[in-house]
Amino acid sequence: MHGFVGDLGLLRDRRFALLMSARTISVLGTAFAPVALAFGVLALPGADASTLSVVLTAQSLPLVVFLLVGGVIADRFPRHLVMTAGESINALSYFALAAMLLTGWTPLPALATAAAVSGIATAALYPALTGIIPEVVPPERLQSGNALLGLGANTSRVAGAVMSGGVVVLFGGGWALAVSGLMFAVAAVLVAGLRPARAGGEGAGSGAEAAREAGGSVLADLRDGWREFSSRQWIWVVVAQFSVLVMAMQAGHGVLGPLWAKESLGGAPAWSAFLAGEAVGTLAGVVLSLRLRPRRPILLGVLLCFPTALPYALLGSGAPLWLTVAGAFLMGVCFDVFGVLWATTMQREVPPESLSRVASYDALGSLMFGPIGLMLAGPVAHLIGTQAALLCCSAIVVATTTAALLSPGVRSLRAPEPDPAVPAAS
Repeated sequence: MHGFVGDLGLLRDRRFALLMSARTISVLGTAFAPVALAFGVLALPGADASTLSVVLTAQSLPLVVFLLVGGVIADRFPRHLVMTAGESINALSYFALAAMLLTGWTPLPALATAAAVSGIATAALYPALTGIIPEVVPPERLQSGNALLGLGANTSRVAGAVMSGGVVVLFGGGWALAVSGLMFAVAAVLVAGLRPARAGGEGAGSGAEAAREAGGSVLADLRDGWREFSSRQWIWVVVAQFSVLVMAMQAGHGVLGPLWAKESLGGAPAWSAFLAGEAVGTLAGVVLSLRLRPRRPILLGVLLCFPTALPYALLGSGAPLWLTVAGAFLMGVCFDVFGVLWATTMQREVPPESLSRVASYDALGSLMFGPIGLMLAGPVAHLIGTQAALLCCSAIVVATTTAALLSPGVRSLRAPEPDPAVPAAS
């Protein structure tokens, strides 16, 4: 058995504690952004769903475009420095967005530019974070480490979702975005203190450092990363699934959900309740992911995608707020367990020196249609109605998940048997 006390023992490690603190505070800043940005933009004179689509697309498109470069950078340079730079740039972009909303100077090109800078910063952050975890956490405790990082992140999502609606209502979106910027700045300071392990220490860290010293062209690095990515059917099939699933989710979470909340559920407080329900579900998912040791982790993860269609179906059918919040809770549980199983399996199966590049291909594939979802959400809502558009999002989630289950690689990949010579938790 894997005991909770043993899992929590990772927090006594200074490097893991720093990483978890930085990640937790960064996600707290991120948690303010959806409500603050959505309702801050919608409150601007003459703004509508299409205006919000432009700003969110400007944020997500550079994220997609620069992900591969971010993966190469994270595999070449010390990952804690890459993360420090990403958090710092994020802080500057959110301070700029806050300043525009607070001063009333809000030309759409300026808002879009600040949002785009944030997207570029995130393109470097995600591959670096994925790659640094095996450098900090021993191999036999990767799932516990990923779950504990999820615990901190999900606690922040709950707190941010609850507080952001109140801050938006009482003080406006500008102040909520300023809080986000402050959190990113604090995270940058914390992660800057995360020094790499000494040579001869962790095996994962040593392999990654050797790869960075080897050098090579960016194109050669990308080809090597693609070879690692494409040679594993379970990776590229699930990434293909998520490329379409995330398109639907971006439309539902980014535009259609807030729009329906504004039209029929009471505005920002209602949407904050929805996001809070989802965030509380991720906390429950952390507990499950600490306990679960499935023989087929990817198969279970894909099956858990089916219930995530429920919230959009409930919103689209005009269900009461409490029921949609319950659906969001279930979505949070399922996606958190999926995320821990997915990250742990990648960190076990992919060589550490290529992990950030494979993570960047993963993120690129998963997110590449997200901007399309954001761009189409507003016009589709105008054309067929917000509720019908939300029902389409639900149907897309079900169809893509069903298709992924046809893959033998998804169904058959097994987790390694535990080594009886290694204690379950120390």
